[in-house]
Amino acid sequence: MAVDRRELARLIPALRRYSRGLESNRAAADDMVQDCLVLALDREKQFRGDNLAAWVFAILTNLGRSRYRAERRRPTLVPLEEVADGGSDPAMRIAVLRALETLPDDQRKALLLTAVEGFSYREAAEILGVPMGTVMSRIWRARVQLAETLGGNAPLPFRRVK
Repeated sequence: MAVDRRELARLIPALRRYSRGLESNRAAADDMVQDCLVLALDREKQFRGDNLAAWVFAILTNLGRSRYRAERRRPTLVPLEEVADGGSDPAMRIAVLRALETLPDDQRKALLLTAVEGFSYREAAEILGVPMGTVMSRIWRARVQLAETLGGNAPLPFRRVK
């Protein structure tokens, strides 16, 4: 099945947001998106199904894993301005962004894919290559840790996507 290049092009902003959540260096994050797009086009005959976004995000996730293993270090994140709500209180926005940076990599990925990019738990599980229950528990732990980091008692009410 051929990849619709216009649909692939529409995914670029979301891919860039996600890659910048995985990679602290902006240029390296953009390079990772470019590598992802090249791989998607090179392997378009391997695309089976109707969910191009999940397939491309899985490619990007795997590229991130490969880079992480190659560097053998945990990346430091840049502020995720694209993640935070532009209309929120600036002090709270900065606090949330800093709290996101403290999350373990697996929890941050699951949270970014579902709460920011709008993937369902099932799609996030496919992208990350883990069971759906694992995604759900990672999101729960991320919410609890964010609430504790931000000084609240209850987990933050992120949008639920199933």
